Amino acid sequence: MENKLTVFKSDRFDLQDASYLSLFLYPNSIQIFAKDKNESNLCIHSYQDIDASQLEKLILSDPLLRLDLPAQVFVHSPNFSLVPGMLYQQGKEDVYLEFAGSKEENPFYFTTALDSNNLQVVSSISGKLNKTLNSRFSELSYYHGSVSILSYLFKERFNLLGQEILVYIFEKKMYAAAFTDQELSVFNLFQVEGLDDILKYIFILIKQLEFDSNHVRVSVFNSNGIKEIGSDWGKSYFKNFRLIEASANQNYTHGFKNLKQLNLFEINWQYC
Repeated sequence: MENKLTVFKSDRFDLQDASYLSLFLYPNSIQIFAKDKNESNLCIHSYQDIDASQLEKLILSDPLLRLDLPAQVFVHSPNFSLVPGMLYQQGKEDVYLEFAGSKEENPFYFTTALDSNNLQVVSSISGKLNKTLNSRFSELSYYHGSVSILSYLFKERFNLLGQEILVYIFEKKMYAAAFTDQELSVFNLFQVEGLDDILKYIFILIKQLEFDSNHVRVSVFNSNGIKEIGSDWGKSYFKNFRLIEASANQNYTHGFKNLKQLNLFEINWQYC
C-alpha cells in the first residue's frame, strides 16, 4: 500500500487534533480527509490504483483509518438514483435502483435529501463493505459521491444561464448535469474513454433537451488533470465554454501544498 500513498498535511499536523474523517471512495482511488473540531482539513491520504474492495486491508495499515473517530463515507459509483422528494418512499430503494447498474450483494441502502427535500439521492453499497466499515467505525454515515456536486450546483443555480451543461470528469467517468431555466433537467454518470466520449454525451444532452447550440453554456470542473481539455479545445466545439472550479467551503490549516494535483472536486467543496 505504501507506494500508492500520497500525503498532504498541515506542517503542524497532530493525529490528536483530528475529530472526524471523510472518506471518498472513487472507482480507482480512495481519498481520506482528517478534519479538526472546526471542520478544517488537517491531513489527506490519497491512495491511487485501489478500490473499495481493498478497504479491509487499508483499515489495518493506514494511520488515519486506525483512529477511533466518526467517519463520513462518500461513494462514487453507478449505483445511484435521483428520486423526486414527493415520490420517495422509504423501503422502496431496491425499486429506485433497479436500473442503476449491477445489483450489490446483500445491499445496504442509504439516501440523502437535497434541494430542501425536493430530491432524494438513493444509493447502496455491498453488505460486505458495510460490515467492514461498521466493524471499524462506531459512528458512520454514508452518502453517494454525487451529493457534493449536486449540493454545489443547487447553491449556484441562480447564477446559471437558461441553458447549462456542467461536467466533472474523473477516472474515465463523467458526471454531467443539465439545467433548464435554473432547474435540474438531467444528472447522470457516464463512462468516458476519451475526448470523443465526452463530446458525444454533451452533444446528446444538447439534442435531447433541445438546447440552442448558440446559447447553451458548457462548463468543465477541475480540468487541470486532463491536459487535452483547455479553453481552445472547448471553444472549438461550443460557442459558450468555460473551465471552472467550485468556490470553496473547505478550509485547510497552514502548510498544505500541491493540492490541485489531486484534481478532485472535493478539494474545494464537500457536502456537509
